[in-house]
Amino acid sequence: MIFSVEMIYVLMGIIVLGCSLYIFTDRTNSRRLTTGSFYLIYSITLMFGKIIPPFYIGLMVIIMVLIIAGGGLKKSEHVEESITVKEERRKRLGGRLFLPAILIPILTLAGSKLLDGVKIGGKALLDPSNVTMVALGLACLTAIIFAMVMTRGTPTGAVKESRRLLESIGWAVLLPQLLATLGTIYTNAGVGTVVSKAVTAIIPEGSLFWVVVIFCLGMAIFTMIMGNAFAAFPVMAAGIAIPFLINQFDANPNHIAAISMFAGYCGTLMTPMAANFNIVPAALLDLKDKNHVIKVQVPTALAVLAFNIVLMYLLVSLGV
Repeated sequence: MIFSVEMIYVLMGIIVLGCSLYIFTDRTNSRRLTTGSFYLIYSITLMFGKIIPPFYIGLMVIIMVLIIAGGGLKKSEHVEESITVKEERRKRLGGRLFLPAILIPILTLAGSKLLDGVKIGGKALLDPSNVTMVALGLACLTAIIFAMVMTRGTPTGAVKESRRLLESIGWAVLLPQLLATLGTIYTNAGVGTVVSKAVTAIIPEGSLFWVVVIFCLGMAIFTMIMGNAFAAFPVMAAGIAIPFLINQFDANPNHIAAISMFAGYCGTLMTPMAANFNIVPAALLDLKDKNHVIKVQVPTALAVLAFNIVLMYLLVSLGV
């Protein structure tokens, strides 16, 4: 293949490496050595994760956790441009400021749909194992280049702004990768089997309604624990969806998968573990209450969860 998933991770690692070097040289940060080391290790896992043995990757993750636990991760004091300069740029660029952000979803969708299966010289243009992720990575790179041309910026400026954003996110930058592995770990550990036995012992035999209720609530609760509906789904599918809803009640697997993920997303709205959705926005907006986003979302999440339960029950009971 020409563009692989590994290439995207390496590109991300190079950017994070540049950020760590800037942090190491920032004498205004009293914890620049530990903070820089945190992001340096993170960049190594991104760039060389495919070739470094899992054991040593695990040791690196432990070191990163120890840095966080010991208070070694500190956000640098970034010098902001004056309001006058920002206002001048805003007036000059106007609505074009949003173009780089808009380009990302457009190019990702176009790349994943139009370039899937395209070959050049007998080689796949995008990694067949994950076309969408590669398309997303290339879209982000294109958006960065477009933004630099539009704002007359430089690669150095792009890395500096990446560093500011990365430090604003902080330790939460690790969560998507860590949480993505939990579903597989829990499933291999037999959690799905335990859930299935618990459902058999608690729910009256043949009670479709209570199976649906436990399944949807389980998706939401496991998502709140793991921070990711994709991590919760393998556990709940193995424990409830497949043995009960699909095998016993002959439910449509497509409907079950779609609605269960929607139920899981309700849990996403109510947990700080979904840091990229709930904690990162609060950090970027400098909200005093870091859980404010979650508090606002809880009523909506509960209402949507109740709707999902009713919808799934009706579809399965009607045999749709």
